Amino acid sequence: MVDVAAAVLDAVQGVVKQHQDGTCSYRVHGAGCGFVTDNGTAVAVDFAADGSEVFDVWRLRGDGLSLSGPLVVADQDLRSAVRSLQPLPTEVWPGRFSVAN
Repeated sequence: MVDVAAAVLDAVQGVVKQHQDGTCSYRVHGAGCGFVTDNGTAVAVDFAADGSEVFDVWRLRGDGLSLSGPLVVADQDLRSAVRSLQPLPTEVWPGRFSVAN
């Protein structure tokens, strides 16, 4: 499996911007990275300055729609689910959240 932190660091430094290894591929974008498994499931995250993963409702919706049996959930329900996480996520940017490691 790809060492994600090293891959993102390399990509940010201009060494590698995408990779595929048979089980997963990734592509660095803006402040984060998009991952796609060999079955088409996708996960997109941004990274905060401290390296923690950042997500928002838009990304969660896209991740759910990429599942083999697409998971369609209303934005309000996704927001409620985020608010129920323990530990409670930190809002690092307006509408974008991170869960402490």
